[in-house]
Amino acid sequence: MQNILALTNRISRQFIRDKRTLALLIVAPILILTLVWVVFGAKTDEPKLAVVGDSKLPMVKQFTLQDIKSLNLKQAKSELKNQEIDAYIEIKEPLSVHLEGSDPPTNQRALKKIQDTLGQAQNQGQQKLSIHYLYGNKDMKMFDSFGPVLLGLFVFFFIFLLSGVSFLRERTTGTLDRLMASPIKNIEIILGYLSGFGLFAMIQSIILTFYSIYVLQMNIEGSIFYVLLTIFILSLSALTLGMLLSTFARNELQIVQFIPIVIVPQIFFSGLFKLDNLPLWGQIIGKFTPLYYAADALKDIMIRGAQFSDWWGDLALLLGFSLLFIILHMVTLRSYRKA
Repeated sequence: MQNILALTNRISRQFIRDKRTLALLIVAPILILTLVWVVFGAKTDEPKLAVVGDSKLPMVKQFTLQDIKSLNLKQAKSELKNQEIDAYIEIKEPLSVHLEGSDPPTNQRALKKIQDTLGQAQNQGQQKLSIHYLYGNKDMKMFDSFGPVLLGLFVFFFIFLLSGVSFLRERTTGTLDRLMASPIKNIEIILGYLSGFGLFAMIQSIILTFYSIYVLQMNIEGSIFYVLLTIFILSLSALTLGMLLSTFARNELQIVQFIPIVIVPQIFFSGLFKLDNLPLWGQIIGKFTPLYYAADALKDIMIRGAQFSDWWGDLALLLGFSLLFIILHMVTLRSYRKA
């Protein structure tokens, strides 16, 4: 019994001395549980619809009574392309429904609301509709919708671990100390490690991308070159972030401890769940994460077949994150060098 108490006492003192692990033990589960509560507790938003037709027609009036806005055909096409609406119905023979199409659950909700409104307008069952998709088709699966987000998530996660653990090992084995004692500049150290780690990150990204598209048959409407370009830039963000955070870790376990704080929240804000359903503060936080912009660009390319001019802003912001992480890493290396 005395031995058991002694061992318990030693482990307790060890935990108390390790403030980071103790904080993570309490803070991380609370953070993740709160995010789960926010995401899954949020009210599912109503699909954004529009009706196209003569405003004097009874059927059009019934749609407007359901808070569905009336637009002309040109406006409806423009808003559908810009994702301002999820679908519009054109009142003509036959009744024509046009869906944005990139999100299967939203497509189903939009069709259901249109059918319900038509039933109220004509006091009869479901109407025969001519359905058109701006992106995707009726056979589009959930994996086709979430696939681009998952591709970005896995690349970011594993490259973050690769760079974080590898750079930490350079420090703990004394290699970094020897470099810091030489005339080499901090920026040269960072760029050198980025080039070395980046080569393997690129290989991993290429293999994962081609496997997803050609083996798993992930939907791709745009250029695979654009997909690879986005993945490479995302990899750069993951590399620079992993190297930056590794300077605050003393062992591999502490690198892993960053995952609930750095990686898990990005999953909720990446596009797997619609940000429109989240409170304003959740939407704002989501826009400060690299994975949000990578997922947005990948969905534009792979589902919507977007051209470079449509998503270059996401790419610029990803590069901005990488530059920020490099600058912060230079600051931490300068402090490390002085110490």
